[in-house]
Amino acid sequence: MSIRFDKKTSFESAEAGRVVPMQAEQTYRGLDYLVALMKRIRPDNYQDISAAEKNFKAILFQLQDKSALFSLRKALLSQFAKSDLVPALTAGGMLSSRGFVQELQGKIKHKFIPALRKPNDFLYVISRIFFKPKDYYWVERVDRQLWRAFFELLGIQISVTDSGLIRQLQQSMQVLSYRIANLGLEKEMTERYDRMEDAIHPFLEQNRLVNMYLDQGASISSETQRILFSNIMENLHNCLQSIQWVQAQRGAYGTSLAQTYVMVRLQQQIERMKIIIDVLDRDQHFDTDRFIEYFQTVVRNENTKNSLKAFLSANLGLLAYQIAEHKGRKGLGFIAARTRDYWLLFRSAMGGGVIVSFVAIIKNLLGLVPFPLFWQGIAYSVNYAAGFVAMDQTGTTLATKQPAYTASAVASSLDVKKQGEPDLRNLAITVAQVSRSQIASFAGNLILVFPLTYALAWLFDLTTGFKIADDAAAMKLLKDQHPFQSLALLYACFTGFFLFLSGLIAGYVENHMVYSQVAERLKTHPVFSNTMSPRRIRLLVNFVDRYAGSLAGSIALGFFLGMAGPLGKIFGLPFDIRHITISAGNTAIGFYGLDHVVPLSFLITVVVGVFLIGFLNFLVSFSLAFYVAIKSRGIYLRDYPAFLGVLRRYFFRYPKDFLLPPRRHRKVEDLDFV
Repeated sequence: MSIRFDKKTSFESAEAGRVVPMQAEQTYRGLDYLVALMKRIRPDNYQDISAAEKNFKAILFQLQDKSALFSLRKALLSQFAKSDLVPALTAGGMLSSRGFVQELQGKIKHKFIPALRKPNDFLYVISRIFFKPKDYYWVERVDRQLWRAFFELLGIQISVTDSGLIRQLQQSMQVLSYRIANLGLEKEMTERYDRMEDAIHPFLEQNRLVNMYLDQGASISSETQRILFSNIMENLHNCLQSIQWVQAQRGAYGTSLAQTYVMVRLQQQIERMKIIIDVLDRDQHFDTDRFIEYFQTVVRNENTKNSLKAFLSANLGLLAYQIAEHKGRKGLGFIAARTRDYWLLFRSAMGGGVIVSFVAIIKNLLGLVPFPLFWQGIAYSVNYAAGFVAMDQTGTTLATKQPAYTASAVASSLDVKKQGEPDLRNLAITVAQVSRSQIASFAGNLILVFPLTYALAWLFDLTTGFKIADDAAAMKLLKDQHPFQSLALLYACFTGFFLFLSGLIAGYVENHMVYSQVAERLKTHPVFSNTMSPRRIRLLVNFVDRYAGSLAGSIALGFFLGMAGPLGKIFGLPFDIRHITISAGNTAIGFYGLDHVVPLSFLITVVVGVFLIGFLNFLVSFSLAFYVAIKSRGIYLRDYPAFLGVLRRYFFRYPKDFLLPPRRHRKVEDLDFV
């Protein structure tokens, strides 16, 4: 194809307001012309979206000139004509067929030596035009109406007439059709269908119709083509319905990384196939928004094709969503909506305080045993894990384990995928409920940990004749909680991370138990069925089904906390933990060991330090859990700028709701502020 550019084509500089001649025929050819065009739009700072939009508007104004528009169209068509579009249409912006692990390994290798790409590959064109690694940022955030105006001005919606381009589109459609049929038959999909024949029918039928269209070739009539494309689109819609049905079952059956990977690939390929059909159907109706979505996805993929962060974020999102869902459902049990719930939570936390008091005493006694550092860490870990498991089995509460669960419950109320646009006033009520629930739990824990640990230390001294800690050892227990004379606040942040991580592990194990049908498999296990009575098997199955997630989280947390200090000493690093309830117990033991002879100001500072430790435990754990929960749901808080205003007005109108439950359950319709 012979390409000629108008010598008079020019683009106005948005920054300086001057005209810079772009002698396209002499200086720019095809790809260089497009690169120069995007350079005019690209902001100096990729985050400066307003500058990008200003530049874009200037370009759109210049494109009102027919000669400039003609040159741009010719430059674009030249790239379509000489490039291989099939890789861009069948692979660009989509997950690879190699699987998660293989794809991850490939990206790690390509971090050091990038993959070779042929110059006639259209993805090479995209990478040349959008060559800066953060181009996708402004491409995605520029007002969509500008992209719509740009593509409609170019005439992207017109019918394709070039035979070579049509052939590439048809080849891409056929490749995608076979891949969709193949993935629709994967066991990660079929094992969840109630009626397999009905569910897999659209995956197979769309492939049959695509081949029927291709077999007829150029002889196909317009009416036959219209009918075939209509039927293909209907079957693709039914394929999406089958995928959505499987996704809807995740709450009951869980999910896995493999299933997540298959479903994401299927959805990507179906959406891509819709774009191709939209171009081929020649009906003069083009879904520009869908094309813009494809365009932005391809640009993002090219900019981040070797990004491990982007790859892991995209592929672990749905799995994290399911884990967060399991945590969110449990988190509802830690949210006191009514007065009765509040006092039940308070009493439950008091029970947790009793157990923590014994854990603190035993931990300090274990510290007196001359274990090697590693085995000392194991001893501490078993002690902590036993205490946390005891809380799970007795239904008592540890305040700092709540944030990992309540954060997911709060994020769930923002989940537009489940309920449409969220009610921000209802979300404000939920935040108030979480606040008072957390305060109730902290109060319940601490109201017993201080006095009971002190009493146990006194009883131990009375019984054995020596103190658990005295003199220098007792003073060290107090200084370890001091916010200024130790690294207690830093260690409290480490503890918050471990609390978050243990909650994530609990959610993952619970999801895995459901997805892998462990309970059902235990029922039919030959060893159990031949050696145990049906009643014992039922008890075992119910125990595993109910407690597997919480046990895994509690044991993991125990080992995280128990091994932190010894590992820090082994490696000579400032690495340890500070947990509010354990710190409170240590403070009581240290105070008793010094025979109450402690400067008042020093003691007050230590107690303040304990509360600061609790605050940081909560803040870090809640923040990390909330971040994972909203990211896994595809939520962006910037989309809800009004929420902070709603929360502020609610706080000043009903401040007591953040501390104590109202006498009457507060509903959205009860709120008398705008």
